[in-house]
Amino acid sequence: MSKVFSIELDKAEIDALAGKLRSMNEIRFNAVVKKNVTQMLNAARNGGTPVDTGELRKSSSTYGDEMGYIAEYAPHVEYGHRTKDGGYVQGQRFLKANADTQAFIYYQDLLDAIKKG
Repeated sequence: MSKVFSIELDKAEIDALAGKLRSMNEIRFNAVVKKNVTQMLNAARNGGTPVDTGELRKSSSTYGDEMGYIAEYAPHVEYGHRTKDGGYVQGQRFLKANADTQAFIYYQDLLDAIKKG
């Protein structure tokens, strides 16, 4: 029987590692960021984004060190929205789930790059 380990990542710790790598080697830091942003984009395009018409998935893109959606309605799908009859549709939080999954990979990539010196 295998054990599953979970690590709660602290944003301050990740930021500290990113700062350390950036001060050591800006090019290596940029490569780690680009790799992780690209992986997030690929995850979004390969099942990580809900599909109704497919327009939201098609609107996924990277912007330097960020990944997101340019579709006007993307925030409503992510965070939820009110309906005309006064109801509320819960957000799907697919982007947050993608970022949470990628956070551990980013953390490991930062550690690996720092170890390489």
